[in-house]
Amino acid sequence: MKMTERARRAGGAAVAAVVIGGSVFLGVFLGVTGEGPVKSGSAPAATASPMAPASYANVVRQVLPSVVQIRTPDGLGSGVVLDTNGNIVTNAHVAGNATTFQVQVAGDPAPRDAKLVGSYPPDDLAVIHVGDTSGLQPARFGDSDKAQAGDVVLAVGNPLGLSSSVTEGIISATGRTVIEPAAAGSAAALPGAIQTSAPINPGNSGGALVNLAGQVIGIPTLAAADPQIGGAAAGIGFAIPSDTVTSIAAQLIATGKVTSSGRASLGISAQTVADASGQPAGIGVVAVTPGGAAAKVGIQSGDIITALAGQPTASLAALQSVLAARKPGDRVQAQVSRDGATSTVTVTLGSLSS
Repeated sequence: MKMTERARRAGGAAVAAVVIGGSVFLGVFLGVTGEGPVKSGSAPAATASPMAPASYANVVRQVLPSVVQIRTPDGLGSGVVLDTNGNIVTNAHVAGNATTFQVQVAGDPAPRDAKLVGSYPPDDLAVIHVGDTSGLQPARFGDSDKAQAGDVVLAVGNPLGLSSSVTEGIISATGRTVIEPAAAGSAAALPGAIQTSAPINPGNSGGALVNLAGQVIGIPTLAAADPQIGGAAAGIGFAIPSDTVTSIAAQLIATGKVTSSGRASLGISAQTVADASGQPAGIGVVAVTPGGAAAKVGIQSGDIITALAGQPTASLAALQSVLAARKPGDRVQAQVSRDGATSTVTVTLGSLSS
C-alpha cells in the first residue's frame, strides 16, 4: 500500500480509530501546540524484577539526558538522541512538514538548530540532525522483542511542554496493530505496537519508553481516546517498538529514505469508496505501481478491493490493518470488483518503501 504521500501534522488535535484485534478505540496524537493539545549502542533487554524498586531515580538519571524537546513552527514534541553525531529520532507527525527545528537538550537553556534528515510516515518515524553536538548523550536501546506484559516501564518526554517529565506504569500488551489518526484522508497502521499504562500526554510523542535497565524499548506515539469524554483514555497508550525504531532510523541516516521496511505492500494508491447509502464499501484503486504486487496480477486503476486475505476491506484503515499483519512475500487472496463483476486473485505482497 502506498502511504508515503500522506500528510502529517504536529499541530491541531487529531482523532482517529485505533484498531486492536476485534476492538476499536479512538486515538489521539501526542504533540503540543502553544494553544493546547495537538497533538547507539544496543544492549540486551532486561525484564522487571518481581519487586519494584522504592525509587526510579537511577533509571531517570540515565535516560533524561538522552531525551530532548523539539519545537516546530506548529508545536512541540520530544525526541531521543541516537548518537554523538547529532542524530535524533522522533515521530513523523512531530516533524510534520517542517525541515528545520529548535531542539532543547536537557541541562542546556539555549535552543539548538536542527534540520530534517528523513521521514517515514508509514511507521511514524523521522530523524533530525542537530548542528551543535556538545554534551549529547545517546540513549541505550533494548530489544523490544523481549518486552512482555507486566514489565514495569517509564515514559520520558515533555508532556504539555513540561520538560524532562517522567511517568510510570507497566506494559499492558505487545504486538498491537494501531491505526493512527487520519491525515489528508489517509491513516497509517502501526504493527507490533507496545501498549502501556504509563500516563502519556500531549508532548510525549517521540520521547522514550524505557525499562528498569534504562534501555529505550519504544517511542510513545499516541493514546487511545475515550469517546464519552472526548479526550485521551487513562492508562492506554501506544509506543513504536525499539527494534522498528532503530532499523528505520539507521536507513534514514544512511540514505534519507527507507528501502527495507519489513512491511507488506500491494503497490497501489487508493481511497475508501462509499455505497449508495454513504457507508464505506471498499478500496478504490487510484493508481497502480508498475511492477508492484497488484500490477503483477492485473489489478487496475478503477478497481475496487473488497477483501484481502479473507478479511473485508470496507475502508482504507481496514486494508492497512490487514497489510500490517503480513510480511513481504506472503501470498494472499484479494477480492476485486470491476465494472460490476467480482473476481478473486492471488497476490504475492511486495515490500513497502519510501
